Amino acid sequence: MSIQLDHIIVPARNKKASAEFLARILGLEAGEQLGPFVPVRTANGVTLDFMDSDDVRWQHCAFLVPEEEFDGIFARIKESGARYHANPDGSGAGEINTRDGGRGVYFEDPSGHAMEVLTVPYGGWTSG
Repeated sequence: MSIQLDHIIVPARNKKASAEFLARILGLEAGEQLGPFVPVRTANGVTLDFMDSDDVRWQHCAFLVPEEEFDGIFARIKESGARYHANPDGSGAGEINTRDGGRGVYFEDPSGHAMEVLTVPYGGWTSG
């Protein structure tokens, strides 16, 4: 059996705002509400199902993006006014990273989740 991630539920203070924010940054579309969820589907079929919650705990989601799409995504992050930084610990405010020969950046969504875009697959965290 080949195991694949199908979906995750992402608690949000405002599911519609959070789903639309992420979709806009990634150049995707937020789907129509299905039950309590507003979905955002990635190219590999995984759905992030945003759900309103009073118990929003920090989560991290990383998105592998083509190198040629990084600049547009990064521009939308900056345009959104979201805080962004180079490193998972929050250091490198206002910067991107170039680990593993690619580019990456962490940014906060409206509910405080740490989202990340990177251009090469994660190979284990190293500084620099």
